[in-house]
Amino acid sequence: MSEMATDLSDKTRQIYEDQAEQFDRDRSRKLFEARWLARFSDGLPRGARVLDLGCGAGEPIASWLIAEGFRYTGVDYAEAMLAIARGRWPEGDWRLADMRKLDLGEQFDGIVAWDSFFHLTRNEQRACLPLLGRHLKPGGQLLVTVGHGNAEVTGRVGGETVYHASLSPAEYAGLLEDCGMLMTGFLAQDPECEKHSVLLARKLKQP
Repeated sequence: MSEMATDLSDKTRQIYEDQAEQFDRDRSRKLFEARWLARFSDGLPRGARVLDLGCGAGEPIASWLIAEGFRYTGVDYAEAMLAIARGRWPEGDWRLADMRKLDLGEQFDGIVAWDSFFHLTRNEQRACLPLLGRHLKPGGQLLVTVGHGNAEVTGRVGGETVYHASLSPAEYAGLLEDCGMLMTGFLAQDPECEKHSVLLARKLKQP
């Protein structure tokens, strides 16, 4: 991992540590994500295990998944975010981890990385997708927000600038195939999802 990528990740992490309460106040609770979450959960049995990477403070995605009866695990690399989530769900499964080095030693029926995966550099995303595949059970679902094309851009968190990156949809499809996954949905700048670009994939079952 390059020194520049490490510095960038440390900067992004510190912004979320410093801005956790402001981010939580600003985070929309409108559940504009619901249509994609419904597609993601379609076919998953009630009680399936779902991993939320970059879970933040848990609202609104954790609350939706928990209410739907999934066994939920939230992972974030900002302790301040997890502290808020633990305050809301003290009995929840909240873990401090970096998705770039994800090694939980277990598999899940579904993985969500909403507004988190795109903070990785493009090379980090290429390296991370196989890690996600290894944590996903055959037949499991992956839901990720990315960009609408191959680019590096910036976003805002609590008034501070954060890094975003994306590969092209075609490259994502190829990388997913290499990891034993099939892209089953992609929509760039979904107008019904506050312009999020959303990718849905399924891990192929073993022959």
